Amino acid sequence: MKKFAGIVFLFIGISLSAQDDGESLLDLLGEEETTNYATASFKATRIINSPSIENVSEGVLDFRISHRFGRVNSGAQEFFGLDAATIRLGLDYGITDRLMVGIGRSTVQKAVDGFVKYKLLRQSTGKKNMPITLSLYSSMMINWQDWPEPERENYFTSRLTYTYQVLIGRKFSKSTSLMLMPTMVHRNLVDNTSIANDVYAIGIGGRQKITSRLAITAEYYYVLPDQIEEIYTNSLSVGVDIETGGHVFQLHMTNSLGMMDKQYITETTGEWGAGDIHIGFNISRVFTIKDRNKDKVEKKKEKDDW
Repeated sequence: MKKFAGIVFLFIGISLSAQDDGESLLDLLGEEETTNYATASFKATRIINSPSIENVSEGVLDFRISHRFGRVNSGAQEFFGLDAATIRLGLDYGITDRLMVGIGRSTVQKAVDGFVKYKLLRQSTGKKNMPITLSLYSSMMINWQDWPEPERENYFTSRLTYTYQVLIGRKFSKSTSLMLMPTMVHRNLVDNTSIANDVYAIGIGGRQKITSRLAITAEYYYVLPDQIEEIYTNSLSVGVDIETGGHVFQLHMTNSLGMMDKQYITETTGEWGAGDIHIGFNISRVFTIKDRNKDKVEKKKEKDDW
């Protein structure tokens, strides 16, 4: 009996000690192991042009301004491209932490686009071990330019282009993140029958953090051979992310003028070696539309009142 009482007191002592340390006995036995998810692999929902594996949180609206100047090699007469400018305005919204939607309007081709992105897998350690984050992304773009041949019969569907991507990313450390982006672009209308409607490409992107508020980013899209016209080249962009409290400022250089998926993946004409470089920037400003913590408090209050 004394031995049994000693065991009981020993058990109680261990439990109290574990509680004092902020742990339970189950923690000591490994039965309450938590799952730790990787966060901030990229600081924004876009690397530069390309979507990243990051989403805005549930109930958060992200207002994005993307600005692209003319080519640097246009010379002093054009102030090295700064006299010319194109812009895209976008609104991204988090329906849940995993599901995000967005719309945008660009001066290039007078285009309108919309997208859906769903985070299928999340990189994590602990109770759930997942080495990567995987998101599914789909977008549609409408080209609102005047028809080049308005006298012939034109169809609205000819204005449409669809993009499908699998975004595979991993945060290797607090400073380094990499992504792969297998991509298919479907163009409803092409110039002639010798040109493919479906274009397959593979993208790679990365982020290297320099300080707590500064990071270098880059992305490159390789289009598989014999799919686009010879005048088009692969898109390469490099930039710097600067976090300034309420928003992220992205300063970059790229050979792509267009900022929508179809435009920079399949319609880039610039050559870096020839100085066909556009300086640009993205500004992101987030607004909390739905306060989840407030909703939880109100639901708890309703339950208590009931």
